[in-house]
Amino acid sequence: MTEENKKLKVIVFQINDEEYTVPVNLVGSIERMMPITRVPGTKSFVKGVLNLRGVVTPVIDLRERFGIEEVNDTDATRIITVKIHDMNVGLIVDAANDVLDLDEESIEPPPEVVGTVEVAYIQGVSKMDQRLFILLNLEKVLAKDDVHELNELYV
Repeated sequence: MTEENKKLKVIVFQINDEEYTVPVNLVGSIERMMPITRVPGTKSFVKGVLNLRGVVTPVIDLRERFGIEEVNDTDATRIITVKIHDMNVGLIVDAANDVLDLDEESIEPPPEVVGTVEVAYIQGVSKMDQRLFILLNLEKVLAKDDVHELNELYV
């Protein structure tokens, strides 16, 4: 028996009142903010590295990556660790809310403009009830050049 509506399990997080998602299978953990060690000579959106259970993990501020005004961290600020290009990377977000199952059929291609985020970073959008979810394309958010630069931090 085949499942009619394929589901995509995602983590929902917020940046600037917009709701974004990343697939659960790419997420390692969701952490509270913690001290980040700045690394000189990296792009401005690379906040530095942190030692997460013995693994040195580069951390990227998604607000800055998307060109959204910086705000102070709050109690809700989280670091979502994702595995991309065989590397763990932390993503700073305003809040991490839910785990949801999105109907794959409900996912539409990104419109020309989605808020303030470059369309290149967006895989698609999905509406559920009165909420609009923006599906991030982590491959683009963490372009190979950027990941290569992050890898240099280790070697």
